[in-house]
Amino acid sequence: MSDDLERRLRSGSRPAKLDLPRLRAEVARRAADEGLLDVAYGTLDSPLGRLTLFVTPRGLVRLSYPGEPIEEQLDELAATVSPRLMAAPERTDAARRQLDEYFAGERHDLEVPIDWRLLHGFREQVLRATARIPFGQVSTYREIATEAGSPNAYRAAGNALGSNPVPIVVPCHRVLHAGGGLGGYTGGLDRKRFLLGIEGVLPPSSAP
Repeated sequence: MSDDLERRLRSGSRPAKLDLPRLRAEVARRAADEGLLDVAYGTLDSPLGRLTLFVTPRGLVRLSYPGEPIEEQLDELAATVSPRLMAAPERTDAARRQLDEYFAGERHDLEVPIDWRLLHGFREQVLRATARIPFGQVSTYREIATEAGSPNAYRAAGNALGSNPVPIVVPCHRVLHAGGGLGGYTGGLDRKRFLLGIEGVLPPSSAP
């Protein structure tokens, strides 16, 4: 207990109301400055609902759509990256700002550094190849499998894309069936259509 708070309690005066957001930000800043914060997270209200972003000093490690339980994500990151994680929205500001600009049609290239530690092997190669698909262009599952080194493993490539931990930034929505069909999308096909509409691949659609 601080000396000031103790004096207030002894005198019978009530302590000033705590500014919890400011206090949390200060705790997060100190933890980061002292090397005690490995994963910070914050949310972004987007046309696709409230997104949750998780960042490390290396970059964005996870981005989740609404409906994905936060506790499960925290458990996963604690086990695979570090248990030293904390809500620290200001640490996600750069990524959130770029995504805001993307949704507003003001940015094409998301220059968000990515922390690839949740990915390994063929799955990582598939998603690294996907990250290279330019804004406004599309690829196919077979083409992505080929770039990842296994031309016939297009079904496995589809599975890797379906478990993409950083959708939108790693644009798995830009991968279609060879015949032009949308294929699948973990966030739902309405979200895939909306993202492709933003990029001019499909006619613009309303947010799901």
